[in-house]
Amino acid sequence: MPAEKFFADGAAEVDLNSDKVQALMDRAERDVKEGVLPACQVAIARKGKIAAMRTFGRAVQGGVEKPATDETVFVAMSATKAITSSALWLLIQEGKISPADKIVKYVPEYGTNGKESTTIEHLLIHTAGIPAAPGSFKDWGDRKRRLERFAQWRPVNPPGEKFIYHIHANYWPIADAIERITGKRLGEFVRERIAEPLGLPDLRIGLPRPIQQRMADVKWVGEPAKEEEYRKLGVTPPRANLESISEDAVLEMNDPKLREMDFPAGGLMTTAGDIALFYQALLNDGKAYDGTRIWQSEMLREARRIRSGNLIDPARGITANRALGIVIAGADGKANLRGFGRTNSAEAFGHPGFGGQIGWADPATGISFGYLTNGYDRNDLREGRRSVAVCSLAGACRE
Repeated sequence: MPAEKFFADGAAEVDLNSDKVQALMDRAERDVKEGVLPACQVAIARKGKIAAMRTFGRAVQGGVEKPATDETVFVAMSATKAITSSALWLLIQEGKISPADKIVKYVPEYGTNGKESTTIEHLLIHTAGIPAAPGSFKDWGDRKRRLERFAQWRPVNPPGEKFIYHIHANYWPIADAIERITGKRLGEFVRERIAEPLGLPDLRIGLPRPIQQRMADVKWVGEPAKEEEYRKLGVTPPRANLESISEDAVLEMNDPKLREMDFPAGGLMTTAGDIALFYQALLNDGKAYDGTRIWQSEMLREARRIRSGNLIDPARGITANRALGIVIAGADGKANLRGFGRTNSAEAFGHPGFGGQIGWADPATGISFGYLTNGYDRNDLREGRRSVAVCSLAGACRE
């Protein structure tokens, strides 16, 4: 479908408040105007259409620094996890795999060092016990190397016992299972079964070289928040819990070879508009905008069911609220710590990404939202405030 079909003729056409949508755009632009971020891209959607999409700032694209546009592609980092999970949902609804299955049923190389009991669900809700398993992004592109990694990993606790956010290791065996079941690489499967039926040409895990000319190079910006700022808020510096993410590792996303790989936990390279429209399909009972069904209703209900129980996220001191590869906002007043805003309903769902990337949908309002930036802020507190601000403004646009 031509992308133009997905753009509303103004916010009012999809029953959003135009002034509030403008306030959202103004807040997103502010960090670029003030020189905090080099570029960002934001999109808000409802009723299957983008109500507004704007791109601000400049970015190196294809080796040349130039203005970022709505055609510029950004890396979504862990917002990728929702896309990879939604690909697995297709196989679950077809009866080809089950959340209760042990991963060794599909990836026997994983069954070593006490990981034999690990289930698909454990991997998807971050209770597999391998939160910082060793391996670089580049390992994913080498099948022999990643299978060696699976065998090497040792869980830090028995699978299913604790929630600890897994940066990327848990999604490698998930993607490997998808490849073995379908005979297709993860990126190929996502293109054929999700992106193309939804008419979203820029929803890609693994970016072909020609399209990399449109991708914004990632860049570190700012200085870290001071220790006293964290102490004042009573929180632990977030990156103390993300030891395997270094600045150099993030900058690897500028490597053309790595961009081509099907990195299942952080390799979605897309636009904010395509993220917002992906979530619109989930709000539309799993149907594409021409009525073609992709996900079954029952599958989506199961996908959004919280499966982590009362397990606590030790990095934030709150319940994890993990469903089948996505996060649920919850009604405990802590949604802002889970990647949502203060105006989202308890039923809102999605997945944030490292560096401030955002993707979510709210069934209560019908709004979906995407935000991407190529500026990775060393100041975690400022990044967090920015994310809460834009999410809160987006969530209130229906009022």
